[in-house]
Amino acid sequence: MTPPPPPLGRARKRAAQVMDAALDDGELVAARAALAQGRWQVARSLLVHTGDDWDRRGHRVVVLAQERHAAAWARDWLLAEPDSGDGALLLALALVERAARGKEQPDEAREACRRAAGLLPADPTPWLGLLLLEQAWDETERIFGQIRARYADHHHAHHVMVARLAERHAEAGPDPLHEVYDFANWSAEQAPADSPLAVLPVIAHAERYRVLAAHGHEPANPAASRHWTGRRARQVMKAAFDWWLEWEHEGHPRRLVDLNFLAHAKVCEGRGAEAAALFHRIGEHATAAPWSYPDRDPYSAFRAARTAALGTA
Repeated sequence: MTPPPPPLGRARKRAAQVMDAALDDGELVAARAALAQGRWQVARSLLVHTGDDWDRRGHRVVVLAQERHAAAWARDWLLAEPDSGDGALLLALALVERAARGKEQPDEAREACRRAAGLLPADPTPWLGLLLLEQAWDETERIFGQIRARYADHHHAHHVMVARLAERHAEAGPDPLHEVYDFANWSAEQAPADSPLAVLPVIAHAERYRVLAAHGHEPANPAASRHWTGRRARQVMKAAFDWWLEWEHEGHPRRLVDLNFLAHAKVCEGRGAEAAALFHRIGEHATAAPWSYPDRDPYSAFRAARTAALGTA
């Protein structure tokens, strides 16, 4: 059953309260709470113990950087430990977050990312900060190359690249040969068999829908869009769902991002039973993207879709 469309417009404050970017990382939640109180030492310990698990490290630093006073506490950390790479990294990503909200100059955030990269030459996370800041396509490609040189399967960086690619040539309308599909397919093929990048073609499909709907080429209600029910879409969704059934890993720090995209796709495709299996795995860990696409209250969209899929309406 197709769920009713939730109200247009994003209830950003409520969504922020119920959609926690930390997902199910309890240690990260505790470190963020300590950071909010100025106890940066807990974040320091968390990052030390995260080591070179690059996807987890990136996830944790990005979430810590979203704490309101992260930049101030990172500066305190650097006063105590001026040569701390992790302190410089937290400051850099905090400034990236502030720049995204218009509260910091992008050039200052870029310089902080470059300083962190100099202190942490093997770490792709400072480059992730630069990627999140960059708008020029040629430079975006160069930065992505720097990330891949350090960790070829970087989950967050691939998601950012798909979102940026999807926005190219938006005015031209639907294009089954759009470059974002080639990039996603290539990335999935290059990754190891158990890599969550196998789901990247679904991410590409959702990001392209976001762009097309925003430009009036697709209806604002994704469940009413044929974008999700064509032959190519069905093949992409089936391949990703089959991969998840066989390869699902509980340990990847951003797996719930993928599960939300996959559940959204299955809802839009009208595959309620498959969506229900995904909603059981997601639990309460909803993510704003893609439930907000193209311009919705993501929490309402998620709840309506989950209620319909689980048959509890």
